[in-house]
Amino acid sequence: MAFVNLKNVTYKYPLTDKPALQNINLQIKEGEFVAIVGPNGAGKSTLCYTLAGFAPHFFKGELSGTVEVAGKISNQSTLDEWVLNVGLAFQNPFNQISGAKYTVFEEIAFGLENIGIPRDEMKKRVEDAMTLTGITDLADRSPYSLSGGQQQRVALTSILVMRPKLLVLDEPTSQMDPIGTREVFGTIRKMAEEGMTVVLVEHKVEWIAEFADRVIAMHNGQVLLEGNPSEVLTSNVLIKNGFGLSRYTSAAREAKKLGIWKKEKLPVTLDEAVEGFKK
Repeated sequence: MAFVNLKNVTYKYPLTDKPALQNINLQIKEGEFVAIVGPNGAGKSTLCYTLAGFAPHFFKGELSGTVEVAGKISNQSTLDEWVLNVGLAFQNPFNQISGAKYTVFEEIAFGLENIGIPRDEMKKRVEDAMTLTGITDLADRSPYSLSGGQQQRVALTSILVMRPKLLVLDEPTSQMDPIGTREVFGTIRKMAEEGMTVVLVEHKVEWIAEFADRVIAMHNGQVLLEGNPSEVLTSNVLIKNGFGLSRYTSAAREAKKLGIWKKEKLPVTLDEAVEGFKK
């Protein structure tokens, strides 16, 4: 049985004519790391909000079909109940900072305070989460004094400390440099290997190819393609529908036309490109 199960899910925001999601059918196994790709307006963020219960509980609107996570049905649960199992990190970390705390440590502990976790356990969980994401040096800083990339790490840590069964991330590295991006992807991969189910929206396809188990390509509110990362991210179907490709995929496609690229499989990552051009 799938850990995440979406059956015929259609969602329309209030005061809109066209659904943002149309007839989505999606199953995700427990501990699977699934990446979502697609152009702007494809419905990626809306899918995140739907998995996290914000659509329709917070945004309202019309939801049909079934959204099931860990055996619970979204429209049969309250948002308070739902968020105990599902954690969402927004694309803009500024939107996730509570504004109620003076330090990063207190900010990360805020969610645990709200559910009544004992102080000693809370302290340990915050320290462990900050170590995991590499931000222990920020503990006494104000969340508002941080760079965008640092704020994104704090937002991710604030979710991880809650230990959700499903982690939903909407472009969590958009303000990070390549080193920070690799570190965060490594952290997410580790959480998946330890049993946490992960759904990640991201444009950095090279990192997706390296770390994700499966890729789902969305277009116009629908699932266009899904499967193995290297197969999906080099597919002609994506090119025909205006998706951005990895620079290495694009280079190899042109090299193939010139007879320089000999391998049947196109690269997505730098290492794959280097290996292919060597041959």
